[in-house]
Amino acid sequence: MIGADVLIVGAGPVGMTLALDLAWRGIDVAIVETRAAREQPSVKCNHISARTMETFRRLGFADVMRDKQGLPHDYRNDVAFRTTVTGGWELTRIPIPCRRDRYTSTEGVDSWWPTPEPPHRINQLDMEPVMFDRLLGQPRITVFNRTRLESFDQDEAGVTGHAVDLDSGEQVTIRATYLVGCDGGHSMVRKAIGAKFEGDAKLFDVQSSFIRAPELLGLMCDRPAWMTHTANSRRNGVAVAIDGRELWLVHNSLRPNESFDAIDRDEAIRAILGVGEDFTYELLAKEDWTARRLIADKFRDRRAFIVGDAAQLWVPTAGYGMNAGIASATDLAWMLAGVIHGWAGPAILDAYFAERHPINEQVSRYAMGVAVQSRADRAAIPKEIEDDTAEGAAIRARTGTEFYDLNVKQFACGGLNFGYFYDRSPIIAYDGEAAPAYTMQDFTPSTVPGCRLPYFALPDGTPIYDALGPDFTLLRFDSRVDVTPLLDAAAARGVPMALVDVMPDTAPGAYRQALVLSRPDRHVGWRGDALPADPLALIDLLRGAD
Repeated sequence: MIGADVLIVGAGPVGMTLALDLAWRGIDVAIVETRAAREQPSVKCNHISARTMETFRRLGFADVMRDKQGLPHDYRNDVAFRTTVTGGWELTRIPIPCRRDRYTSTEGVDSWWPTPEPPHRINQLDMEPVMFDRLLGQPRITVFNRTRLESFDQDEAGVTGHAVDLDSGEQVTIRATYLVGCDGGHSMVRKAIGAKFEGDAKLFDVQSSFIRAPELLGLMCDRPAWMTHTANSRRNGVAVAIDGRELWLVHNSLRPNESFDAIDRDEAIRAILGVGEDFTYELLAKEDWTARRLIADKFRDRRAFIVGDAAQLWVPTAGYGMNAGIASATDLAWMLAGVIHGWAGPAILDAYFAERHPINEQVSRYAMGVAVQSRADRAAIPKEIEDDTAEGAAIRARTGTEFYDLNVKQFACGGLNFGYFYDRSPIIAYDGEAAPAYTMQDFTPSTVPGCRLPYFALPDGTPIYDALGPDFTLLRFDSRVDVTPLLDAAAARGVPMALVDVMPDTAPGAYRQALVLSRPDRHVGWRGDALPADPLALIDLLRGAD
């Protein structure tokens, strides 16, 4: 029998992030994956959010991920809206800097964001190998490729997973303290714990084609974009540059009365690209999918949890399927680590659902709203949009403005990155002040308990996040405040807590209190101008003591 602290089912980006985060926190992990080692994943996610890149920075491989060959370093990450990919007219463009200029450019719609790690455009094809190499380099992680979990049993002390080696047929038994299903939309773990999806089972269908087309780049305008949306009266879709040279993902948005089988894939691809029969390409894979908005009614049964697509499925607007899953993984990771290390009470695990379920619900509705509105706008495109007339020009100008205003929210979704907050967590010490509202795009940095710790750089340029400890960190902006009782209370309970002194004129205006306590996930757990009357009670609340 194989032993581990945590058994993870599924080695996609969410499962690998969870494994790496747990190992970073000193937890032994076993991870089972049905695919072979380095087997090519589906061509799905094309975007790593700023919050996810911050996590990768903490785990030590953000720079490796950003330097990974995907799009060329000087290939612009713009989102363009055109009548066709290669011809016609450009309606509008959302500027996003290329990889080379990501840290220095000020012209992008997200260049002002308060973060040490801007978003990164890279396809899952190039993303997963970086993460898998990282897995293999961690002595606390054991990877079982070509292995499928068939079932598991729970008892008061742990979980026993029953798996099978898909090549040899041999049975593999893994004993762990906890099990986490990161096993996708058809999750066996979700079904086993009795969780059910709730929401909208079908919004629309998208016929997606992964193609090799070496000639396409040369047919595009002099400013090829990372993503090009098309709008005409014939066929609307999206073309995504995978390597900036010859690999492309083409999405064909099916109309309400259309089905996958009834649509000629080749004809649709050519209409979206704006090319004739003489244009040649190779179809590498069919990646058709149905847009949904589904969230599980529970994320846990005793010692078994679900994360990522196992717990939520929604329209991949703004890339927030995978990125929301990774955010959930990092939330669960520190809680599991605290319980396994002994400084957190088992009740802290109740906070996982209390914190992440409302956020997933909010994000899913934001994503659905933009996607549904975008489809409605494109369905109403008149054929005159392609006419070289005054009327056609007026339609293009109006449509370009509408498309920009709607879509900049998803491609510069600052609110989804930095604005969301936990307002009903049992392990946060609220003080009565409401967190500032946020939208998909806009947010207000705040130290209200439950909010993301506002970003700033120290006088020497060090990002405040780099100065935090791996677990709890108390930021002190007035050195006259004696914090010894709180540090002693944390030590008495075995809770790891670092102290960082900050000059008061260094931090932005969001820091109004003398003391701000950051949790391991960099959300504010407590704040005040003086210590609470009972520091031990605060520590017990933060650690989920019974």
